[in-house]
Amino acid sequence: MFKRSLNQTLVSSTVEYIPPGQGTIGQEAWYKFRRNRQALFGTVVLLIIVLSVLVGPFIYTIPISQIDFAQSGHPPSLEHPFGTNDLGQDILARMLYGGRISIAVGIFAMLVAILLGIFIGAIAGFYGGLLDTILMRFTDLCLALPRLPLLLLIIFLFRDAIKAMVGQELGIFILIVLIIGGLNWMVVARLVRSGFLTVREMEFVTAARALGASPQRLIWTHILPNVISPVLVAATLSVSNAIITESTLSFFGLGFPPDIPTWGRMLYDGQNFLEFAPHMVLFPGTAIFLTVLSINYIGDGLRDALDPRLS
Repeated sequence: MFKRSLNQTLVSSTVEYIPPGQGTIGQEAWYKFRRNRQALFGTVVLLIIVLSVLVGPFIYTIPISQIDFAQSGHPPSLEHPFGTNDLGQDILARMLYGGRISIAVGIFAMLVAILLGIFIGAIAGFYGGLLDTILMRFTDLCLALPRLPLLLLIIFLFRDAIKAMVGQELGIFILIVLIIGGLNWMVVARLVRSGFLTVREMEFVTAARALGASPQRLIWTHILPNVISPVLVAATLSVSNAIITESTLSFFGLGFPPDIPTWGRMLYDGQNFLEFAPHMVLFPGTAIFLTVLSINYIGDGLRDALDPRLS
């Protein structure tokens, strides 16, 4: 019995371990990702946060806009686990609702940045020449712009117009997503361009071009899948960057309106009560910190897992 259990243990350990070069790219990447404890910690924490903001409002059903001045600024208790704000509104309920918006801003802003970066980087890296020079100088110009003052200026100029077009909440959401995504595509474009410059000279691309493959097929079918790994890492970091940027805008009072409780807006509303009710900024600040930290850990884990130079 001891020998049989020992053999089973050896077999299971052999299945778990995938030597470099003997498994698929996905299997090797997953094996290296699992060995990264920080990446696993970030994955678990992010899953808990995402599940909490998705499912929590259906379980914790206290209205986010219910005002009770008798409960104003109360510390955490059994009735209000995260306490109440200056209007007596439940902070936990507002955090669960606002977390959806903050995370959604991060995801959609990341998609805007990734799509723009892939498009510009692929065109510049594939065609090269004058077009590459123009696009890269435009990228350098965008990198040189002061982002935060530009964000504040654009939102101040266009928020009233877009709110009149599509409504207050949706208008601010679209504006913030487009601005944050539109100012964070430059790093992705440079990564994609450098990858295209390397891969386009390889033999399989030359063979596909000789067989008559169109430029569109060469870009999207043959080259882009081979340079997508650093883009995935940049995508995770773009999410955390977008969440921080949205929180900064809301903290300055130029993000979502007061009745839409994003985490950044809750920090802005609680800053004046920090001395008397520190829980008003402690919990939303901790939520932002844990979300950004976990996403950064996942990004580091993906970078290590997808880097072929690391065994």
